[in-house]
Amino acid sequence: MNSCYGRLSGGGCQANTSTWSPLARRATQRKALLRGLNCRRAHFLHGPYPATHFGPKACILPNPSSVMHIQDPASQRLTWNKPPVNVLVIRKIRDESLVEPFKELCRFLVEEKQMMVYVERRVADDATLSKDEAFGSIRNQLCTFREGYDDISDCIDLIICLGGDGTLLYASSLFQGSVPPVMAFHLGSLGFLTPFKFDSYKTEVAKVFEGNAAITLRSRLKVKVVKDMLQRAGQPQQQQQEHNGLLPHGHTNSEAGKVTLQLQVLNEVVVDRGPSSYLSNVDLYLDGRLITSVQGDGVIVSTPTGSTAYAAAAGASMIHPNVPAIMVTPICPHSLSFRPIVVPAGVELMITLSPDARNTAWVSFDGRKRQEIQHGDCIKITTSCYPVPSICCHDLVYDWFESLAQCLHWNVRKRQARLADVSDSSDTEN
Repeated sequence: MNSCYGRLSGGGCQANTSTWSPLARRATQRKALLRGLNCRRAHFLHGPYPATHFGPKACILPNPSSVMHIQDPASQRLTWNKPPVNVLVIRKIRDESLVEPFKELCRFLVEEKQMMVYVERRVADDATLSKDEAFGSIRNQLCTFREGYDDISDCIDLIICLGGDGTLLYASSLFQGSVPPVMAFHLGSLGFLTPFKFDSYKTEVAKVFEGNAAITLRSRLKVKVVKDMLQRAGQPQQQQQEHNGLLPHGHTNSEAGKVTLQLQVLNEVVVDRGPSSYLSNVDLYLDGRLITSVQGDGVIVSTPTGSTAYAAAAGASMIHPNVPAIMVTPICPHSLSFRPIVVPAGVELMITLSPDARNTAWVSFDGRKRQEIQHGDCIKITTSCYPVPSICCHDLVYDWFESLAQCLHWNVRKRQARLADVSDSSDTEN
């Protein structure tokens, strides 16, 4: 390194500063440090930490409880405190083309890597596997579980998915707390969330076992369905408070409300009108304040990962999964000005039926557990503290744009031909 300023503080190549004043030397070192930080900042994916002093006298009120350390996504690398032992293999069901890749992977993990392999019981009981005598010895060593009956959340070190994006969503649903690292192979139809090619599975899996792989922390939504939380008595007072934009706290009975469902959602929460022919009419609250009423086919509350799913089809922007945010997207709103919005990841959203709604609403979570929402019920949504650590094939920037290009054909257009002779252009005749 020939440049001196990058090493001033380290005592390497130095300018002749022996005759400088201490103040001048400190100023030079500070400028050199800032230049070095500016050079390195180009590799950061989070913006710089914002200044908390504004002008000579103003500043943000100090609040120690609000201090939060956010690791730069570019430095997110997988490491193992102990060598992994238990591997969960998730295979797309009812796809015969995945039987052979599944057997290859299990044989590799059991015989060559000496791993304990967990699979769902219905996968192990597949008739095709049962008839394969050569695979019988491997099949007998597989550990099986049943969704909803057996808890495997504390014994899995790594998840390997074979199939499409649905396998990753299913893996997320199995772990309602901390999620092990997920390695997803593209063997399905779309494969936006599955960056790995199965052709080189041995090499790729071996690299992951060694550690130091790039990971994307895909945030999830923490969702609660509360029944009979809002009392329907005293409608005039409730409507007056809603008109003022406030949640009707006087009509909220925490004891009467019953949490009937609590889930971690990777893609989105969808509230729609269900089989009714009427418009869906739901109220959307943010941190206890009424934001708007959604009149249309429904509303989608999605993570950045889910922004490329149903929300994208409904006209929302696509957000990189490392952006801390929640997206709210209306479905066919009966309004020309209702655009999708992005809110900070730390807020709490609440969705209820409007008092004058003509029908009930229906809600689903990553396309599952669909249920009806009645008057007085509410859905509370906020960002979960348990993300899904998705292992990258290359890095978290390249993988995302590669998926946009290959799966969604983002910005695909025939290239404009260059002019044969610039002088022929009407813009340059003069």
